[in-house]
Amino acid sequence: MNTIPWQDKPENCKDVMWRYSANPIIDRYAIPSSNSIFNSAVVPFGDGFAGVFRCDNKAVQMNIFAGFSKDGIHWDIEHEPIVFVPGNTEMIDSDYKYDPRVTFIEDRYWITWCNGYHGPTIGIGYTFDFKEFHQCENAFLPFNRNGVLFPEKINGRYAMLSRPSDNGHTPFGDIYISYSPDMKYWGEHRCVMKVTPFVDSAWQCTKIGAGPIPILTDEGWLTFYHGVINTCNGFRYSVGAALLDKNEPEKVKYRTQPYLLAPAETYEMVGDVPNVVFPCAALHSHEEDKLALYYGAADTVTAMAFGRISEIVRFVKENSL
Repeated sequence: MNTIPWQDKPENCKDVMWRYSANPIIDRYAIPSSNSIFNSAVVPFGDGFAGVFRCDNKAVQMNIFAGFSKDGIHWDIEHEPIVFVPGNTEMIDSDYKYDPRVTFIEDRYWITWCNGYHGPTIGIGYTFDFKEFHQCENAFLPFNRNGVLFPEKINGRYAMLSRPSDNGHTPFGDIYISYSPDMKYWGEHRCVMKVTPFVDSAWQCTKIGAGPIPILTDEGWLTFYHGVINTCNGFRYSVGAALLDKNEPEKVKYRTQPYLLAPAETYEMVGDVPNVVFPCAALHSHEEDKLALYYGAADTVTAMAFGRISEIVRFVKENSL
């Protein structure tokens, strides 16, 4: 079993989640071509970890790269972007790729990302070894972002969260779920969560989007998401969590009114896009009651925070809208 990254909670910390003291774990210039490395996804793999990383180059072209790590903290990222071969389709056109998520389902690692095809939509691919990658049909029509697969079939079908959007820096957005029998054709779209009224929970009043792969707990699917408020100084991205019904995940059981994590450190407040914490991956161990959350900071670097699964679940239940 892989030992997930961990750092004990500081004695003076009163929050349910706490930051890694050596953040950021991946610098913006970690590979020769990069301008920024953020909003990336990691999974256990072999005797360590593998990941798919968003690396914007110095022309600010967006693409995704494979990477490997022994400890989940120190990463070796490939210097060239992933080259896909056809999976369940010959149509693998893509103007850009960004904000990947990765999960293992049945016999392979599935990857979703924001794919440029006449605007942003949800790309899907898979790999068995993080060396050869197969690209499949896009899940949805443009415009869409934040495609996040569940790590197992639900009632015999694949399930994916997403956030229908527009072609710009979307000033709106709710989370939907869609189902597929074969990871090619998607339907039965249902609204899961909408933005909140400003007076109820302002940090998530403008738009929300699914983050890491949901984690199954005794209370349902623990689902981290980002929430956005449009302030007088621009958008501000924070992190919340919800518990979705195990068998009908379009039903929200609990959802945090306060955020779990918000921009506070310099590397989260200053960068290419200031005031952003954007979660894309989480490693967890139910046996050890540990969770390591990976997030993009200021659309520039990659950082990490930690928490106890049981404490996060309790926080969501006790601080629900």
